[in-house]
Amino acid sequence: TLLFMYTQLRQPEEYAGLIFTSPRAVEAVSMSLESANKTEKWNSFVKDKWNSKSVYVVGKATAALVRNLGLNPQGEDSGTATVLSRFILEKENCRKLPLFFPCGSLKREVLPTTLKENGVPLETLTVYQTVEHPELEKHLTDYFTDQGVPASIAFFSPSGVKFCLETIRRLSGPKLNHIKFAAIGPTTADAIAAEGLEVNCSAAKPTAQHLAEGIA
Repeated sequence: TLLFMYTQLRQPEEYAGLIFTSPRAVEAVSMSLESANKTEKWNSFVKDKWNSKSVYVVGKATAALVRNLGLNPQGEDSGTATVLSRFILEKENCRKLPLFFPCGSLKREVLPTTLKENGVPLETLTVYQTVEHPELEKHLTDYFTDQGVPASIAFFSPSGVKFCLETIRRLSGPKLNHIKFAAIGPTTADAIAAEGLEVNCSAAKPTAQHLAEGIA
């Protein structure tokens, strides 16, 4: 996948721009360049061709990594893919070339669907898999055994909810409803709510600082 990804990256003339909604997707670009031994070529002229186009991102962490690639991100304050999609629609009108969207295996469909419905062509490529940490259940069990049921739990992604919640339910038992659940943003909050749990706090922006302020 990494080598195939480089074949896309080396031909910016085929695209209207790039979309990154997670730091891992940007890291995959870096790995792709390294695996193809094309970092020098990228720095010499390929990145400049991409910079003549739009490079859209969600969040400051993603934007920082994009800047490390020598690219100029737009939309970092959007916070969610939903908001970014609206931002893109304001910028992309009557484009014939597709936007290139490297993404993860658990991406939400809101951005691709919104762009497609509004006539913005998009080419997606899955560049990383989101999987459960092999010792996640053990770490959670050890925590509950040592510390008891926590007063609050913060989730930083929908995948965190997906991978952790079943174990948390089992370990908490009847005390599950005593836990206050916090979310890094609306997408994660939706994932918590979909499990029938109350979201006590959702960060105003998807940063640890805003989440801490919300919990406080």
